Amino acid sequence: MMNWLKEVFKTEKPIIAMCHLQALPGDSGYDQEKGMEWVIEKAREDLHALQDGGVDAVMFSNEFSLPYLTDVKKETLAAMGRVIGEIKSEITVPFGVNVLWDAKASLDLAVATGACFVREIFTGVYASDFGLWNTNCGETVRHQHAVGAQNVKLLFNIVPEAAVYVEQRNIREVAKTTVFNCRPDALCVSGLTAGESTDTQILSEVKSVVPNTVVLANTGCRIENITTQLSVADGAIVGTTFKKDGKFENGVDYNRVKAFMDLVKEFR
Repeated sequence: MMNWLKEVFKTEKPIIAMCHLQALPGDSGYDQEKGMEWVIEKAREDLHALQDGGVDAVMFSNEFSLPYLTDVKKETLAAMGRVIGEIKSEITVPFGVNVLWDAKASLDLAVATGACFVREIFTGVYASDFGLWNTNCGETVRHQHAVGAQNVKLLFNIVPEAAVYVEQRNIREVAKTTVFNCRPDALCVSGLTAGESTDTQILSEVKSVVPNTVVLANTGCRIENITTQLSVADGAIVGTTFKKDGKFENGVDYNRVKAFMDLVKEFR
């Protein structure tokens, strides 16, 4: 189960960088005056800063569609498809998608755009900031095959941000049963919110019970802790620390990306 990682990303311990899309039509924060052209241009700027800084892959998400839905509207999916379609010819690294938080929609978008992986909440029932959050992994995987997304890698977020299991479970048990029952391509371990550090001890616990499954640090990776995280994790998904001044709301800063990736490449 570990073999696919290097095949897709062409390196050990890959860094998957988040390309956060601005608020989209229908979102409360969407700027109608600036319109979709501005959303596309901001995505293009961030994409180039990430790629020029040396990241191994990018993942497009509707990060500014706050508050998130678990059944995403059609207009959101259409807008994300347009943004990625407009800049796809400029993408030079493997890319994935994450439609927050709708697993089927993420797979639909992956097929439409040619993405090679998705990150989502595929399993579990949670009490969350978005209400009661239920999933149906069996149905989602069948949808994956129905839409021709068999080759799209599934990155399972097993510690959802802003949520807890309705019945509290030990993370080791969650990891072990998820791998046995659902056959994920990777497990993503998160902190409380975007930008919050992933606990290295939790990463270690997860990796120890599923040694043959890819385990990724999903939030809070910074230049100060990335080598520690990668000493345990098989790779990392990185977003906030690449932003100007390390602030979630800002655009990507090429210099921060390059400094981070220079350190990662030295470590690898």
